[in-house]
Amino acid sequence: MVLSMERWIGKVAVVTGASKGIGAAISERLVEEGVHVVGLARNRQPLDDLAKNLSTKKGRFYPLGADISKEQDILDAFVWIRDNLGPVHILVNNAAVGGLTSVLDGNVEDWLNTFKVNVIGLCTATRETVKNMNENNVDGHIININSMMGHFVLGFPGFEMYTASKHAVTALGQAMRKEMGNSRRRIKFTSLSPGATDTDFIEPGTRQMIKMDSSVMLKADDVADAAAYVLSTPPHVQGNRPSVTANELQVPINKF
Repeated sequence: MVLSMERWIGKVAVVTGASKGIGAAISERLVEEGVHVVGLARNRQPLDDLAKNLSTKKGRFYPLGADISKEQDILDAFVWIRDNLGPVHILVNNAAVGGLTSVLDGNVEDWLNTFKVNVIGLCTATRETVKNMNENNVDGHIININSMMGHFVLGFPGFEMYTASKHAVTALGQAMRKEMGNSRRRIKFTSLSPGATDTDFIEPGTRQMIKMDSSVMLKADDVADAAAYVLSTPPHVQGNRPSVTANELQVPINKF
């Protein structure tokens, strides 16, 4: 199997939650590979700073302010991409929230926000991307940044809703892979599931509660490397639910 990112050079990728952490690292890696990346996030200033930092790279970074929990923001972003850049070839569904909110004493607003961002926003971006790919006859690739918590229930208090939302991402990824196969559409779906990653997504209180040591955690660049790996596989090869930990990358490979 020959690994190469060449077919993505000059193509358009959309990365949600691109302002920091894993999203910023993936955006940087793709731009370095010559991809034109549209970065979406609620806070525009970090996106503008990232665009400036990447201005000399092979590709280009386009900052767009968008709240992934709001359908209209996503729709507006895809209209802008269509009118200004052209077809979308890659989507990285990275945006997520992970604040502690317990089933026992949490509130409905926090529960709804978790699912609006982690699940509904992901679905909305996926819907618009697949629509764009179909209209332009694109054989694209969609990567959902999932979590090891999307496959296992670790039992930490307050993570119930986050864990449930990531299990939903796992199910959605599997369902979409089957849908693409059944409909003979060559759009690849990968659910990339990192273990604990040293970014500010994990709040200090959470680190202390579950005793996380940053020295043994993944870095955002490790996840970006994993994303680049699955994107570099040939079009006929599908990576089925890769998991990334501090010690290994497990990618069961199969063909369409």
